Amino acid sequence: MELETRFVYRKQPLDRFSTIEKIKILGADLAFTGLIRLIGLTLRFECEGEENLRRAESSGPVIFSIWHNRIFGGIYYLRNRRIAVMTSESFDGEYIARFITRFGFGAVRGSSTRGGVRALVQMARLMRKDVPMAFTVDGPRGPKYKVKPGPILLARKTGRPIIPLSFEYRNRLELGSWDQMQIPLPFSRVRAYFAEPIFVPYEADEVAAEAKLKELQQSLDKLVEIGKKWRVS
Repeated sequence: MELETRFVYRKQPLDRFSTIEKIKILGADLAFTGLIRLIGLTLRFECEGEENLRRAESSGPVIFSIWHNRIFGGIYYLRNRRIAVMTSESFDGEYIARFITRFGFGAVRGSSTRGGVRALVQMARLMRKDVPMAFTVDGPRGPKYKVKPGPILLARKTGRPIIPLSFEYRNRLELGSWDQMQIPLPFSRVRAYFAEPIFVPYEADEVAAEAKLKELQQSLDKLVEIGKKWRVS
């Protein structure tokens, strides 16, 4: 594995943070890792649309796109697949980057507000080395359930398909965060949804790219609605 590829799967130094911030980051890393592992072991996963994922992956790496508040199920279900995720260079992004590496994910640093172009260039290079990618498409700060253009830009640059996905929990808690983060309760049933892949042509102009952004928004919105109907059925 080349140096750049190995780098994204490693925890990075915390030199830029204060001592208090370092303690908080390390504590959050351990807390989230333990929580996801303990609850994840008890969850009963079901899947709908996995054939969409298999078909898309048959020709190379894909670009996963998920809402920020559904990542708990995504981290556990997709663990150890060497998926690289765009995470911000902020305090929050740092502890997220650290605990996802414990589940076999990589972290590419950048966000919609800082370092995004640099991160997209790196993601494109990594995809050419068969590394799958993932975006929390309304992160890191929202607005909730509003798709940002990162996946569209990467799909246009690489020619690889976007896979919209969502997770619905039969029993869950909702936190008071900006995205109302969802945490499944132990032993809950979980339904994973994979929508049909979305391709963005390299020659797509601004209008075509905007249409693909709308298509991704509608696909993820539809998965949420399907999940809600399953949860209350």
